[in-house]
Amino acid sequence: MKPGLAIEELHRSENHLAGALLAMSDRHKADHEVFHVARDIARWSQDHVRALSDIAKDVGLDLDPEPGGDPTILEKTRQKASDLMGRRPEPGLLLADLRHIHREASGTSRDWELVAQGARGARKRQLLESAERCHPETLRQVRWANGKLEESAIQVLVS
Repeated sequence: MKPGLAIEELHRSENHLAGALLAMSDRHKADHEVFHVARDIARWSQDHVRALSDIAKDVGLDLDPEPGGDPTILEKTRQKASDLMGRRPEPGLLLADLRHIHREASGTSRDWELVAQGARGARKRQLLESAERCHPETLRQVRWANGKLEESAIQVLVS
């Protein structure tokens, strides 16, 4: 098994998912559920990045243990200006953001499944245990995005 490639891709996916969740949270501060839940579940991905960094050492990889994904200074400045001017994002933006989160979380879930299969085959117990611990959280991220997308679609598309 070449676990390094799969672990690197999963590390990248989790980092990207955390960043997407944090960015969405910042764009939708007025929707308190989106703001708080997205931040909470972004922390799961950040924890997964740290766990993957530890595991990567066993296969000779040096992955950054500190999750990226925090909004850039430019994104923070735009958000602050929007807040000061009292603008809220377009309702359709929430749908686009939720679709993006759903796609990212689904891809990350698939990456966890691949890593778990490889860990079973190679008898990498620590890697398998991490997959069994982290993957359910990723599945919850997928379900939240899907549920919120269905709920929001009704509100946005009917009104």
